[in-house]
Amino acid sequence: MKHLLLLFVLIFNSALAKKVIVAKDGSGDFTTIQEALNSLKFSQSYQTIYIKNGTYAEKIFVDKSMHHIKFIGESARETIITYSQARDYWRCENPDDFGAATFNVLGSDLIFKNLTILNSYGFEANKDVVIECLNESGKAPGDSRKFLPRELGEKEGTKMVRTDGHQFAFRSMDGATRMKFYGCIFRSGGGDTVSPWDVNGGMFYFKDCVIEGHVDLYCPRGNAIIENSLFICHNLNAAIWHDGSAKEEDKSVLINCRFVGDKGFKLGRYHREAQMYLINCSFSQEMADAPIYQEGDRDLQWGHRIYYKNCQKDGEDYSWYADNTTKTEKDFTFKKVFGKKW
Repeated sequence: MKHLLLLFVLIFNSALAKKVIVAKDGSGDFTTIQEALNSLKFSQSYQTIYIKNGTYAEKIFVDKSMHHIKFIGESARETIITYSQARDYWRCENPDDFGAATFNVLGSDLIFKNLTILNSYGFEANKDVVIECLNESGKAPGDSRKFLPRELGEKEGTKMVRTDGHQFAFRSMDGATRMKFYGCIFRSGGGDTVSPWDVNGGMFYFKDCVIEGHVDLYCPRGNAIIENSLFICHNLNAAIWHDGSAKEEDKSVLINCRFVGDKGFKLGRYHREAQMYLINCSFSQEMADAPIYQEGDRDLQWGHRIYYKNCQKDGEDYSWYADNTTKTEKDFTFKKVFGKKW
């Protein structure tokens, strides 16, 4: 009887695990990704949205009810999802960041493959502008994450929107976890390009990706692994960032990654409890002689936890990324970092 019940469940889930095709030219089931997403009925079986080559000028919303989805592009460089959105504009009209990105996520158990996700605002804006901002985002900053950072000289009730300010290409919210990214390209003309932000239970895995942006262009919260990927930094403050303040063991691991950027770019920083491991990474000559550092004067109970193993730079090496851990790539497999939690 148990075997028959299991067979029934497998057949039922298989029937729900459908594949829909998105094509700009009308040759698929839908012409927009959001329409395809809204058509799905969700179970514990993965469903696939296959996206043909083309430029899809749309903002994507994956709400909390949407889960176990594969977003598969035909080819990374020719399957492009693009939207122009400065975070400051969005937050001066809305209470949180859900909608401040090109790809906005509340759901969990998602897989992304062969996609370019672009926030084009910083590539199109000609100058910084000051806008009216009457909600909490236009007030003085506090400890709550609902407040936006303030620019020098800003007056209450206004917000300066910089051409290189926060511009999420990908942004996930608290509670959204267990996401994998393969062969994806993320680009923005501002900071926080890739922001998977679930500090309490975040689990994120990236492989063979390209991430381009300004300050904190890759800034996971919780646990994250990124392998064999390229970072392109157009800002002198920091390329990478981490928030691991929920649990002492939470970490951001970067393996076999390459860092390039504008002359004088710094590798990374953190504001809250953080733990970063850089294993077998390489840096271009343009990287500044500046180790990953703490920004601000917050008292951190776990201290400075930045570790390097077998890293090297084009040209003359800097002493600060000399080996300071015995851990190697083998200590940071998917299974060892995420274990049974995934």
